[in-house]
Amino acid sequence: LQFYCSLFTSSIMLTLPSMRQQQHRMSVLFIFVCYMCSATIGSTLWEIVSSAALHAHSSISSIVTVVDGQELPAMDLSGTSDPYVKLYLMPEKKKKFQTQVHRKTLNPVFNETFVFKVPYNELPSKTLLFSIYDFDRFGKNDQIGQLQVPLNSVDLGEVVRQTRCIQPPPENRLGEVCLALRYVPNKSKLNVVVMEAKNLKKMDVIGLSDPYVKIYLMMGNKRLEKKKTTIKMKTLNPYYNESFGFEVSPEKLQRVHLVITVMDYDRVGSNDAIGRVQIGPNSSGLGLRHWMDMINSPRRSTAQWHVLEPLKED
Repeated sequence: LQFYCSLFTSSIMLTLPSMRQQQHRMSVLFIFVCYMCSATIGSTLWEIVSSAALHAHSSISSIVTVVDGQELPAMDLSGTSDPYVKLYLMPEKKKKFQTQVHRKTLNPVFNETFVFKVPYNELPSKTLLFSIYDFDRFGKNDQIGQLQVPLNSVDLGEVVRQTRCIQPPPENRLGEVCLALRYVPNKSKLNVVVMEAKNLKKMDVIGLSDPYVKIYLMMGNKRLEKKKTTIKMKTLNPYYNESFGFEVSPEKLQRVHLVITVMDYDRVGSNDAIGRVQIGPNSSGLGLRHWMDMINSPRRSTAQWHVLEPLKED
């Protein structure tokens, strides 16, 4: 999610890892958010702040414009979706709006504006919830993903830019893993640091997991090398900070990629995969961006959180 925030306007781009296992692109949803005091529109920033302080219970409009979406995951057999967006102002989920449904498209253009009227002093306690759905005429509408934007995290005084990932539906969340990459060209050394993971899926009966991480260096479908971390027992938020090195020449760097799989250790049966991420020149979204950041910053370590995706079925 990339967004710019100020007292008057902000734009939000929601990025969504594809729910379909065969897709590796990122989905985006563009949103504009405006905060305006109904009594002081057109005033200067100082006048708006002063007025809001003096009239804490006056009507404040939080204006949200859903602009468009790009490369949403295909939810229908035809390879398309029928997307729409629901907007909630939390914690009172009663205040909600919904865009129109756009048929048979992965790149819907909404351009719809909604107004939540909220007293200024209540804004910090509110959270905007965006839920993206695929409309199904004959059955239940499927949730594609969602994102929560706490308004106390939005700086109303200056423009800021941030990047976040939209989350899959709660029942589909597998967790996230934080990785640091570094490439040293003159030594042909690719270094991967598995730093930590968080919010992993519960794999045990007691509601925990015994996670460890496998790192594969791949060329096409061929595994060139494999490394793995230690096992962290009974936790959904393991901390590793373990480093692994791979010999990769500069000529080979554009032909290899990394597959990182988070596993759940089972003392009795087989170990189960929780989820994985792919990072390399043929990846997309954060996987591609992280790889390019590493290449563009040789000898420097670049860290990034990655949302785990389901493994492909054989």
